Amino acid sequence: MKKQLILEDGSVFIGEGFGSDTSSIGEVVFNTGMTGYQEILSDPSYCGQIVTLTYPLVGNYGINRDDFESITPAINGFIVKEASDFPSNWRNELSLHEYFQNKNIPGIAGIDTRMLTRIIRKYGTLKGMICNIEEKVEDVLERLRATQLRHDQVKQVSTKTPYPSPGRGKRVVLVDFGMKHGILRELNNRNCDVIVVPYNTTAEEILALSPDGVMLSNGPGDPKDVEEAIAMIKGILGKVPLFGICLGHQLFALACGANTEKMKFGHRGSNHPVKDLATGKVALTSQNHGYTVKEDSIENTRLDVTHIAVNDGSIEGLKHKDFPAFTVQYHPEASPGPEDANYLFDQFLQMIETEESGCAEKCQSVQI
Repeated sequence: MKKQLILEDGSVFIGEGFGSDTSSIGEVVFNTGMTGYQEILSDPSYCGQIVTLTYPLVGNYGINRDDFESITPAINGFIVKEASDFPSNWRNELSLHEYFQNKNIPGIAGIDTRMLTRIIRKYGTLKGMICNIEEKVEDVLERLRATQLRHDQVKQVSTKTPYPSPGRGKRVVLVDFGMKHGILRELNNRNCDVIVVPYNTTAEEILALSPDGVMLSNGPGDPKDVEEAIAMIKGILGKVPLFGICLGHQLFALACGANTEKMKFGHRGSNHPVKDLATGKVALTSQNHGYTVKEDSIENTRLDVTHIAVNDGSIEGLKHKDFPAFTVQYHPEASPGPEDANYLFDQFLQMIETEESGCAEKCQSVQI
Protein backbone atom coordinates (compact mmCIF):
# COMPACT_ATOMS: atom_id res chain seq x y z
CA MET A 1 0.00 0.00 0.00
CA LYS A 2 1.33 3.41 -0.99
CA LYS A 3 1.80 5.92 1.82
CA GLN A 4 3.20 9.40 2.07
CA LEU A 5 5.12 11.33 4.69
CA ILE A 6 4.37 15.06 4.67
CA LEU A 7 6.43 17.52 6.72
CA GLU A 8 5.22 20.89 7.95
CA ASP A 9 7.70 22.64 5.64
CA GLY A 10 5.89 21.13 2.65
CA SER A 11 8.31 18.29 1.92
CA VAL A 12 6.60 15.15 0.63
CA PHE A 13 8.03 11.62 0.58
CA ILE A 14 6.16 8.76 -1.08
CA GLY A 15 6.85 5.16 -0.12
CA GLU A 16 5.38 1.81 0.84
CA GLY A 17 3.33 1.53 3.99
CA PHE A 18 3.76 -1.26 6.53
CA GLY A 19 2.22 -1.99 9.88
CA SER A 20 -1.08 -0.25 10.60
CA ASP A 21 -3.07 1.42 7.81
CA THR A 22 -3.85 4.39 10.08
CA SER A 23 -2.58 7.97 9.77
CA SER A 24 -0.41 9.55 12.43
CA ILE A 25 1.05 12.97 13.32
CA GLY A 26 4.19 13.45 15.40
CA GLU A 27 7.54 15.19 15.74
CA VAL A 28 9.87 13.64 13.16
CA VAL A 29 13.31 12.78 14.55
CA PHE A 30 16.19 10.56 13.44
CA ASN A 31 18.31 7.90 15.15
CA THR A 32 21.75 6.96 13.80
CA GLY A 33 22.07 3.51 15.40
CA MET A 34 23.04 0.65 13.09
CA THR A 35 21.35 -2.00 15.22
CA GLY A 36 18.90 -2.11 18.12
CA TYR A 37 15.74 -1.04 16.30
CA GLN A 38 13.57 -3.10 18.66
CA GLU A 39 14.91 -1.26 21.71
CA ILE A 40 14.51 2.06 19.87
CA LEU A 41 10.88 1.53 18.87
CA SER A 42 10.00 0.47 22.44
CA ASP A 43 11.88 3.31 24.21
CA PRO A 44 9.25 5.45 26.03
CA SER A 45 11.41 8.56 25.46
CA TYR A 46 10.11 8.55 21.86
CA CYS A 47 6.53 9.13 23.04
CA GLY A 48 4.62 11.14 20.43
CA GLN A 49 7.46 11.09 17.89
CA ILE A 50 7.84 9.58 14.43
CA VAL A 51 11.26 7.95 14.38
CA THR A 52 13.50 7.80 11.30
CA LEU A 53 16.31 5.25 11.24
CA THR A 54 19.29 6.38 9.16
CA TYR A 55 20.65 2.84 8.76
CA PRO A 56 19.29 1.63 5.39
CA LEU A 57 18.06 -1.89 6.27
CA VAL A 58 15.79 -2.43 9.26
CA GLY A 59 13.95 -5.53 10.47
CA ASN A 60 16.42 -8.09 9.15
CA TYR A 61 16.60 -9.96 12.49
CA GLY A 62 12.93 -9.54 13.30
CA ILE A 63 11.21 -8.91 16.62
CA ASN A 64 11.80 -11.14 19.65
CA ARG A 65 10.36 -11.33 23.16
CA ASP A 66 13.54 -10.27 25.03
CA ASP A 67 14.73 -6.94 23.63
CA PHE A 68 11.86 -4.61 24.50
CA GLU A 69 12.48 -1.53 26.66
CA SER A 70 8.78 -1.18 27.50
CA ILE A 71 5.69 -3.35 27.18
CA THR A 72 3.76 -0.91 24.98
CA PRO A 73 5.58 1.28 22.41
CA ALA A 74 4.83 5.00 22.59
CA ILE A 75 6.06 6.09 19.15
CA ASN A 76 3.61 7.54 16.62
CA GLY A 77 5.30 6.11 13.53
CA PHE A 78 8.42 4.52 12.02
CA ILE A 79 10.36 5.57 8.90
CA VAL A 80 12.94 3.34 7.20
CA LYS A 81 14.72 3.04 3.86
CA GLU A 82 14.00 -0.69 3.59
CA ALA A 83 11.92 -2.89 5.90
CA SER A 84 12.87 -6.55 5.70
CA ASP A 85 9.92 -8.76 4.76
CA PHE A 86 11.69 -12.01 5.69
CA PRO A 87 13.73 -11.59 8.89
CA SER A 88 16.25 -14.27 9.73
CA ASN A 89 17.38 -14.92 13.30
CA TRP A 90 16.94 -17.82 15.70
CA ARG A 91 15.10 -15.54 18.15
CA ASN A 92 12.78 -14.00 15.57
CA GLU A 93 9.03 -14.22 16.31
CA LEU A 94 7.50 -11.40 14.26
CA SER A 95 8.41 -9.15 11.35
CA LEU A 96 8.32 -5.37 11.72
CA HIS A 97 5.12 -5.30 9.66
CA GLU A 98 3.40 -7.86 11.89
CA TYR A 99 4.50 -6.14 15.09
CA PHE A 100 3.32 -2.69 14.02
CA GLN A 101 0.05 -4.18 12.81
CA ASN A 102 -0.48 -5.67 16.27
CA LYS A 103 0.34 -2.34 17.97
CA ASN A 104 -1.64 -0.18 15.49
CA ILE A 105 1.39 1.92 14.55
CA PRO A 106 1.97 3.07 10.95
CA GLY A 107 5.31 2.75 9.18
CA ILE A 108 6.64 3.90 5.83
CA ALA A 109 9.52 2.40 3.84
CA GLY A 110 11.20 3.06 0.52
CA ILE A 111 11.81 6.78 1.01
CA ASP A 112 15.12 8.64 0.87
CA THR A 113 16.00 8.70 4.57
CA ARG A 114 19.29 10.49 3.82
CA MET A 115 17.41 13.44 2.34
CA LEU A 116 14.94 13.43 5.23
CA THR A 117 17.79 13.45 7.75
CA ARG A 118 19.47 16.35 5.95
CA ILE A 119 16.23 18.35 6.12
CA ILE A 120 15.94 17.75 9.87
CA ARG A 121 19.60 18.64 10.43
CA LYS A 122 19.14 21.87 8.45
CA TYR A 123 15.80 23.07 9.82
CA GLY A 124 15.52 21.15 13.10
CA THR A 125 12.86 18.66 14.11
CA LEU A 126 9.58 19.14 12.25
CA LYS A 127 6.01 18.01 12.67
CA GLY A 128 5.05 15.39 10.11
CA MET A 129 2.25 13.06 9.15
CA ILE A 130 2.26 9.52 7.77
CA CYS A 131 -0.93 9.15 5.76
CA ASN A 132 -2.56 7.43 2.80
CA ILE A 133 -1.55 8.48 -0.69
CA GLU A 134 -5.06 9.81 -1.36
CA GLU A 135 -4.69 12.60 1.21
CA LYS A 136 -4.22 16.05 -0.36
CA VAL A 137 -0.97 17.74 0.63
CA GLU A 138 -2.69 21.11 1.24
CA ASP A 139 -5.20 19.51 3.62
CA VAL A 140 -2.45 17.72 5.54
CA LEU A 141 -0.36 20.89 5.84
CA GLU A 142 -3.37 22.69 7.27
CA ARG A 143 -3.82 19.92 9.83
CA LEU A 144 -0.13 20.05 10.75
CA ARG A 145 -0.25 23.81 11.27
CA ALA A 146 -3.30 23.41 13.50
CA THR A 147 -1.83 20.54 15.53
CA GLN A 148 -0.24 21.37 18.87
CA LEU A 149 2.10 18.63 20.07
CA ARG A 150 1.17 17.32 23.51
CA HIS A 151 3.06 18.31 26.65
CA ASP A 152 1.99 15.43 28.88
CA GLN A 153 4.22 12.70 27.46
CA VAL A 154 5.66 11.76 30.85
CA LYS A 155 2.16 11.30 32.24
CA GLN A 156 1.33 9.04 29.29
CA VAL A 157 4.26 6.65 29.77
CA SER A 158 4.89 6.66 33.54
CA THR A 159 3.55 3.86 35.72
CA LYS A 160 0.25 4.73 37.37
CA THR A 161 0.95 2.94 40.66
CA PRO A 162 4.11 2.01 42.60
CA TYR A 163 5.40 -1.55 42.32
CA PRO A 164 8.37 -3.47 43.76
CA SER A 165 11.17 -5.34 42.06
CA PRO A 166 12.58 -7.09 45.14
CA GLY A 167 16.22 -7.72 45.93
CA ARG A 168 18.40 -8.27 49.01
CA GLY A 169 20.67 -5.27 48.50
CA LYS A 170 20.30 -1.50 48.75
CA ARG A 171 16.80 -0.08 48.52
CA VAL A 172 16.52 2.20 45.50
CA VAL A 173 13.41 4.19 44.67
CA LEU A 174 13.28 4.49 40.89
CA VAL A 175 11.14 7.41 39.72
CA ASP A 176 9.54 6.44 36.41
CA PHE A 177 9.39 9.32 33.92
CA GLY A 178 9.29 6.85 31.04
CA MET A 179 11.78 4.31 32.31
CA LYS A 180 13.62 1.96 29.99
CA HIS A 181 13.64 -1.59 31.33
CA GLY A 182 17.42 -1.60 30.94
CA ILE A 183 17.75 0.72 33.95
CA LEU A 184 15.69 -1.60 36.13
CA ARG A 185 17.66 -4.57 34.82
CA GLU A 186 21.01 -3.00 35.81
CA LEU A 187 19.75 -2.33 39.34
CA ASN A 188 18.37 -5.88 39.60
CA ASN A 189 21.71 -7.26 38.40
CA ARG A 190 23.27 -5.55 41.44
CA ASN A 191 20.67 -7.14 43.75
CA CYS A 192 19.04 -3.80 44.57
CA ASP A 193 15.66 -3.79 46.29
CA VAL A 194 13.88 -1.51 43.81
CA ILE A 195 10.55 0.28 44.23
CA VAL A 196 9.32 1.92 41.01
CA VAL A 197 7.09 4.96 41.60
CA PRO A 198 5.08 7.30 39.31
CA TYR A 199 6.47 10.59 38.02
CA ASN A 200 4.29 12.70 40.34
CA THR A 201 5.27 10.98 43.59
CA THR A 202 6.08 13.59 46.23
CA ALA A 203 9.31 13.93 48.20
CA GLU A 204 7.47 12.99 51.37
CA GLU A 205 6.10 9.80 49.80
CA ILE A 206 9.55 8.82 48.53
CA LEU A 207 11.29 9.45 51.85
CA ALA A 208 8.56 7.45 53.62
CA LEU A 209 9.81 4.38 51.67
CA SER A 210 13.17 4.67 53.51
CA PRO A 211 15.34 4.50 50.38
CA ASP A 212 19.11 4.13 50.47
CA GLY A 213 19.18 5.98 47.14
CA VAL A 214 16.88 7.50 44.53
CA MET A 215 17.21 7.13 40.77
CA LEU A 216 15.60 9.53 38.28
CA SER A 217 14.86 7.74 35.01
CA ASN A 218 14.86 8.82 31.40
CA GLY A 219 11.66 10.00 29.75
CA PRO A 220 10.13 12.02 26.90
CA GLY A 221 9.39 15.68 26.29
CA ASP A 222 10.34 19.02 27.79
CA PRO A 223 11.61 18.77 31.40
CA LYS A 224 9.92 22.08 32.24
CA ASP A 225 6.55 20.39 31.71
CA VAL A 226 7.18 18.09 34.71
CA GLU A 227 6.88 20.65 37.50
CA GLU A 228 5.91 18.03 40.10
CA ALA A 229 9.23 16.26 39.63
CA ILE A 230 11.26 19.46 40.01
CA ALA A 231 9.57 20.13 43.36
CA MET A 232 10.16 16.51 44.43
CA ILE A 233 13.88 16.67 43.63
CA LYS A 234 14.24 19.85 45.68
CA GLY A 235 12.60 18.01 48.57
CA ILE A 236 14.94 14.98 48.57
CA LEU A 237 18.22 16.66 47.59
CA GLY A 238 20.73 16.28 50.39
CA LYS A 239 18.56 13.77 52.28
CA VAL A 240 19.35 10.72 50.16
CA PRO A 241 21.93 9.89 47.43
CA LEU A 242 20.62 10.59 43.94
CA PHE A 243 21.48 9.44 40.41
CA GLY A 244 19.70 10.80 37.30
CA ILE A 245 19.69 9.66 33.68
CA CYS A 246 18.65 11.70 30.60
CA LEU A 247 15.38 13.46 31.53
CA GLY A 248 16.30 12.82 35.17
CA HIS A 249 19.53 14.75 34.50
CA GLN A 250 17.63 17.71 33.07
CA LEU A 251 15.10 17.75 35.92
CA PHE A 252 17.95 17.65 38.44
CA ALA A 253 19.54 20.67 36.75
CA LEU A 254 16.27 22.61 36.86
CA ALA A 255 15.77 21.74 40.54
CA CYS A 256 19.24 23.10 41.30
CA GLY A 257 18.62 26.43 39.57
CA ALA A 258 20.05 25.76 36.09
CA ASN A 259 18.12 26.07 32.83
CA THR A 260 17.38 23.84 29.85
CA GLU A 261 16.64 24.48 26.17
CA LYS A 262 15.44 22.56 23.13
CA MET A 263 18.16 21.37 20.78
CA LYS A 264 17.95 21.82 17.03
CA PHE A 265 17.68 18.10 16.27
CA GLY A 266 18.92 16.40 19.43
CA HIS A 267 21.19 13.44 20.07
CA ARG A 268 19.71 10.07 19.13
CA GLY A 269 21.96 7.11 18.44
CA SER A 270 24.38 4.61 19.93
CA ASN A 271 27.81 6.02 19.06
CA HIS A 272 28.01 9.45 20.74
CA PRO A 273 31.46 10.16 22.25
CA VAL A 274 31.43 11.73 25.73
CA LYS A 275 34.47 13.05 27.61
CA ASP A 276 34.88 12.61 31.37
CA LEU A 277 36.44 15.89 32.50
CA ALA A 278 38.00 14.33 35.62
CA THR A 279 39.90 11.57 33.80
CA GLY A 280 40.08 12.86 30.24
CA LYS A 281 38.77 9.51 29.01
CA VAL A 282 36.23 9.32 26.19
CA ALA A 283 33.41 6.77 26.20
CA LEU A 284 31.03 5.89 23.41
CA THR A 285 27.47 6.26 24.65
CA SER A 286 23.85 5.60 23.75
CA GLN A 287 21.74 8.78 23.66
CA ASN A 288 18.17 9.88 23.07
CA HIS A 289 17.29 13.44 24.00
CA GLY A 290 15.98 16.62 22.38
CA TYR A 291 16.71 19.01 25.27
CA THR A 292 19.96 20.00 26.97
CA VAL A 293 21.16 21.89 30.04
CA LYS A 294 22.33 25.40 29.12
CA GLU A 295 26.00 25.84 29.90
CA ASP A 296 25.79 29.48 31.00
CA SER A 297 23.04 28.64 33.50
CA ILE A 298 25.41 26.49 35.60
CA GLU A 299 27.51 29.43 36.82
CA ASN A 300 25.27 30.56 39.69
CA THR A 301 24.41 27.07 40.93
CA ARG A 302 26.11 24.56 43.23
CA LEU A 303 26.67 22.23 40.27
CA ASP A 304 29.86 21.10 38.54
CA VAL A 305 29.98 19.87 34.94
CA THR A 306 31.52 16.38 34.87
CA HIS A 307 31.07 15.27 31.25
CA ILE A 308 30.73 16.97 27.86
CA ALA A 309 29.77 15.76 24.38
CA VAL A 310 32.83 15.59 22.12
CA ASN A 311 30.87 16.46 18.97
CA ASP A 312 29.15 19.68 20.08
CA GLY A 313 30.43 20.47 23.59
CA SER A 314 26.99 20.18 25.21
CA ILE A 315 26.72 19.19 28.88
CA GLU A 316 26.55 15.44 29.43
CA GLY A 317 27.06 15.12 33.19
CA LEU A 318 26.62 17.06 36.44
CA LYS A 319 27.34 16.60 40.12
CA HIS A 320 26.35 18.59 43.18
CA LYS A 321 29.12 20.33 45.11
CA ASP A 322 27.51 19.81 48.52
CA PHE A 323 25.30 16.72 48.33
CA PRO A 324 25.73 13.10 47.12
CA ALA A 325 24.06 13.55 43.75
CA PHE A 326 25.19 13.15 40.14
CA THR A 327 23.52 12.80 36.75
CA VAL A 328 24.33 12.02 33.13
CA GLN A 329 22.57 12.99 29.92
CA TYR A 330 23.42 9.72 28.17
CA HIS A 331 22.27 6.14 28.84
CA PRO A 332 24.75 4.02 30.85
CA GLU A 333 22.38 1.04 30.59
CA ALA A 334 22.76 1.22 26.76
CA SER A 335 20.00 -0.99 25.26
CA PRO A 336 20.94 -0.57 22.49
CA GLY A 337 24.49 0.63 22.33
CA PRO A 338 27.92 0.35 23.97
CA GLU A 339 28.24 -0.45 27.67
CA ASP A 340 31.29 1.77 28.30
CA ALA A 341 29.41 3.77 30.96
CA ASN A 342 27.85 0.82 32.79
CA TYR A 343 30.19 1.48 35.74
CA LEU A 344 28.03 4.47 36.75
CA PHE A 345 25.55 2.11 38.43
CA ASP A 346 28.41 0.79 40.57
CA GLN A 347 29.47 4.36 41.27
CA PHE A 348 25.93 5.12 42.46
CA LEU A 349 25.96 2.18 44.88
CA GLN A 350 29.44 3.14 46.09
CA MET A 351 28.13 6.66 46.76
CA ILE A 352 25.34 5.12 48.87
CA GLU A 353 27.89 3.02 50.81
CA THR A 354 30.09 6.06 51.42
CA GLU A 355 27.16 8.13 52.62
CA GLU A 356 26.00 5.39 54.98
CA SER A 357 29.53 4.96 56.36
CA GLY A 358 29.78 8.69 56.98
CA CYS A 359 26.43 8.72 58.77
CA ALA A 360 27.46 5.75 60.92
CA GLU A 361 30.72 7.44 61.95
CA LYS A 362 28.88 10.64 62.77
CA CYS A 363 26.34 8.75 64.92
CA GLN A 364 29.14 6.90 66.72
CA SER A 365 31.02 10.13 67.52
CA VAL A 366 27.83 11.68 68.89
CA GLN A 367 27.25 8.65 71.19
CA ILE A 368 30.84 8.84 72.48
